[in-house]
Amino acid sequence: MPSAKTGARRRAGVTPPPRRTAQDSAEAASLGRLWAVIVFMLCVAVTATLAYMEAGWKLGDALYMVLLTVYTVGYREVRPIDTAWLRFVTMTTIILGCTGMILVTGFLVQWLTASQVRRLLSGGRMQSDVDRLRDHVIICGFGRIGSMAAQHLATGETQFVVLDQSEGRLAEAQAAGYLAIQGDATDEEVLRAAGVERARVLATVLPSDAANVFITLSARSLNPHLQIIARGEAPSTESKLIQAGASQVVLPTHIGAERIADMILFPETAHFVRDSPQLREMETVLRRMGLGFDMAEVGAQAPLAGLAIGEVERRAGGALFVIQVERAGGEPITRPPKDYRLAAGDNLLVVGRDGGEINAALAAAGLTPSL
Repeated sequence: MPSAKTGARRRAGVTPPPRRTAQDSAEAASLGRLWAVIVFMLCVAVTATLAYMEAGWKLGDALYMVLLTVYTVGYREVRPIDTAWLRFVTMTTIILGCTGMILVTGFLVQWLTASQVRRLLSGGRMQSDVDRLRDHVIICGFGRIGSMAAQHLATGETQFVVLDQSEGRLAEAQAAGYLAIQGDATDEEVLRAAGVERARVLATVLPSDAANVFITLSARSLNPHLQIIARGEAPSTESKLIQAGASQVVLPTHIGAERIADMILFPETAHFVRDSPQLREMETVLRRMGLGFDMAEVGAQAPLAGLAIGEVERRAGGALFVIQVERAGGEPITRPPKDYRLAAGDNLLVVGRDGGEINAALAAAGLTPSL
């Protein structure tokens, strides 16, 4: 009888960790027998080859004779089998080699059949569980953001299903106990398989803005009452996603910037130290979202002196956002307005995509990292 905890996990769209079924046991047993016979055949081939070499044959002739015998090809002998020893070796190789090849073929077919049956049954059970969902959430993409969203939804006991093309990510989702379907979320049939007509919310969190726009259009046409939450990378994509039918648009870079700004509102975090606990906490939060931050200084001869922050962000192509300005000899300005004009000696705290992208954005804006 299922426990209350198991029932809650099922209601939340989270399947219990897979148990070892009869199909899994049969597949594992077939694979074990297959490897055992393969090892046996290798031993037969090596022993027979050494036996022919003991009779004075060269390695190439001995190995060729063993392969002809084991695979029952039926060509003529490489050398005459004219001694009792050679006849004994050949007969033994025929008996053991042919028997081994028959077993290898049989166990290989058995293992492949068991594997296919397990996949069919597993896929059928998964689709059956998805078909029973009502008013659930669909997560398109199981990357950093998608996996975090799934984790929080599971904690909140919310029904959901994950869509992703990658077999590796699909395996991760299933290993975590989530309902997951492999497929391209831009395909309407895949969305239907996930129950988009019965869903309450769809979250498309792929790293491609074009894919998110297309998924939004498809999902909106299939379910006019669906709440669609779409991820956007470039700020200019927000309006396109809204026009495509998104109910809400989330810009991870903006969220990271707001998070940092909230943390540095406290006086003790106004001045940043590289190894401070506050900075390490910010790095952890941002890294989970695929973001990073850096400090940049406006040099005395920098062409940015006198420019507004909005213009600096525009030059960076929307790839970074200024969340604090630390004036030379003055108090830091948190959440500076877009029309704030920079002066020589200002230090800027910026947030953007993690990795080399933030450095490239700084260079495009004419800034030099100082952290």
